[in-house]
Amino acid sequence: MGIAVEIAVQDVTGVRVALAEGADRVELCSALGMGGLTPSAALLRAAVAEARSAGRNAYVHVLVRPRGGGFVYDADELRTTLGDVRFARETGAAGVVIGALTEAGAVDGDAVRSIVAEAGPLEVTFHRAIDIATDPVGLAEELAALGVTRVLTSGGAARSIDGVAGLRSLVERLHGRLQIMAGGGVRADDIQALSRTGIDAVHLSARDTVLGAPSGPGGGDAAYDITDPSAVRAAVVAVARVR
Repeated sequence: MGIAVEIAVQDVTGVRVALAEGADRVELCSALGMGGLTPSAALLRAAVAEARSAGRNAYVHVLVRPRGGGFVYDADELRTTLGDVRFARETGAAGVVIGALTEAGAVDGDAVRSIVAEAGPLEVTFHRAIDIATDPVGLAEELAALGVTRVLTSGGAARSIDGVAGLRSLVERLHGRLQIMAGGGVRADDIQALSRTGIDAVHLSARDTVLGAPSGPGGGDAAYDITDPSAVRAAVVAVARVR
């Protein structure tokens, strides 16, 4: 099958771009500037409908993250997460992207177990919370045992191209039990080197920033993100060269 290309998108236009340029799936989220948060219900419905209209029923994976500021969640936040996972399943998403740690930097096994159970048949990706874990390989072993499908990781580095040693270690230990997806500053030029670690997928936001209408003193920055078709295309072409 080769390496899959996953694109992080924040709107339906991003889904269309990813489909048109040949990406294998999308991670749908909001607030990428904060590391990503759960998107709205209406956006999720529209994204799933867009993918299905293109004949891609297993295309949209949705980030479920109730807030920024780390990955240690209380009981209320876990209940919110489980509700959002349930909604994603009922709406027709193909997977959910989640992460939950303890204060000590270990996997929150109870939380992840509950999320996997609520997700049912959906694929579950554990996101880059693994990159701040005290023992990433041990955490990945536990995630595999909990029924998680894949992990998104930079190998512990700021950019995945600088974390190839960590990526290779995860691939060697988890091969066949947990998919390893490289993410974190991925560029098309990095993909050949990343592929040599044995990863299953690459993840990138392929973002460009455009200037919108003035938003006034209460509206925040006038600039906003879009999905850049040329960046998605370059990643797909780079992966095709190593498939």
